[in-house]
Amino acid sequence: MKNSFPNTEEIYLAGGCLWGVQEFVRHLPGVLSTEAGRANGTSHSLDGKYHGYAECVRTVFDPIKVPVARLVEYLFEIIDPYSINQQGPDTGKKYRTGVYSQIPEHLHEAKEFIKSRKDEHRIAVEILPLTSFIRSANEHQDRLSRYPAEKCHILKELLHKYKKLN
Repeated sequence: MKNSFPNTEEIYLAGGCLWGVQEFVRHLPGVLSTEAGRANGTSHSLDGKYHGYAECVRTVFDPIKVPVARLVEYLFEIIDPYSINQQGPDTGKKYRTGVYSQIPEHLHEAKEFIKSRKDEHRIAVEILPLTSFIRSANEHQDRLSRYPAEKCHILKELLHKYKKLN
């Protein structure tokens, strides 16, 4: 997906199963589009064995309306930031939490957000440069919008907390 919105930026947010993360993030104020995918893996294909990626959501946003620190704060509403390689019932390295970007300032802002927290020494969210992104198959795009009865690790009331605001 090419970023076709002028004056926008993109960041990649990982918070466990991408279905719920995408559904939550797509309703945030200042978010213009989302795309489910895989970040920082070693393969350029969806085929084959696990290759080190984190399930994530490519997030195109208006930095005037929502700064990176606020996006990270939103992410912390739906994750257990202390958990390593697990969110809800989903376990494995692909379910790790993270913030990825090709823009160094984004990574700096995310690190500053974590540094400002009293629990910073316990936080297991990785903040790294984006090295690769693969768009997930169509069946995973906007999955919970298309199939709202599907299970998700995020509570329904939290999943749509910002839906009416956007």
